[in-house]
Amino acid sequence: MASPTGTSDAPFGRTLTAMVTPFASDGAVDYEGAQRLAAYLVDEQRNDGLVVNGTTGESPTTSDEEKVRILRAVVEAVGDRATVVAGAGTNDTRHSVELAEAAERAGAHGLLVVTPYYNKPPQEGLLRHFTAVADATGLPVMLYDIPGRAGVPITIETLFRLAEHPRIAAVKDAKGDLFAGSQVMASTDLVFYSGDDLLNLPWLSVGAAGYVSVVGHVVGAELASMADAYRSGDVENALAVHRQLLPVVSAIMTRTQGAIMVKAALKLVGQDAGCVRPPLVDATEEQITALREDLITGGLKLVD
Repeated sequence: MASPTGTSDAPFGRTLTAMVTPFASDGAVDYEGAQRLAAYLVDEQRNDGLVVNGTTGESPTTSDEEKVRILRAVVEAVGDRATVVAGAGTNDTRHSVELAEAAERAGAHGLLVVTPYYNKPPQEGLLRHFTAVADATGLPVMLYDIPGRAGVPITIETLFRLAEHPRIAAVKDAKGDLFAGSQVMASTDLVFYSGDDLLNLPWLSVGAAGYVSVVGHVVGAELASMADAYRSGDVENALAVHRQLLPVVSAIMTRTQGAIMVKAALKLVGQDAGCVRPPLVDATEEQITALREDLITGGLKLVD
């Protein structure tokens, strides 16, 4: 299925949110809640893309069957007006291929494939892993470079080689090396997306197409405005939005795990996505009090 918002310079859209998975009080996936949240993120928060079944979606604790049902629900809700990217990365190449194939059957527009985590493969292993997943379907692939969780980075040399694959189109960078990313963008056709909300504007400044955000759950419209301003040459306004959002980014991304805090933030803005699954734990009252104050400082309107 063709992406409804992709372009040659932004194949997955520009403002994407790594969507949480709503759970009911008993821990079951709330599929209708996923559809409501997806519509809110696209129609009210101006996201032109969603990443489903990523780490923020608590993919380590959802089954393969749940992942397919979540993806189908989101595609049904917003797949005609937003690019839906399916997380398909694991630390097992065979399993990742199976998830990629299932995602294509379920209607995804693209794949997010994370660096295999914990088993620390060498660069040749990364090359073979990503190539195998990209070979498995006809979908464009966004690589996810996050050495803080995976234990290994994707080196520049490996990215150069991966860029030769016709379906490896982009990189979600959570490595934070803007110089390395600049080198890759200058020498290949790979499109970069900020995968770290702390660095969204800096990534735009060196040529990134947009972001895969967590805070986009509650400030997606502001992030879209920041990208629009920067791309139109209004750097002063882009900087103003960046600074306005600092307390929001700090509150959600620096105090504990992102899915925990963004679910708490969604509840405060009237978009309850339920609890988190173990081993994650819900935000404490102390964390929620501080979060409330920071969201208000960042300009958000909260429900009573």
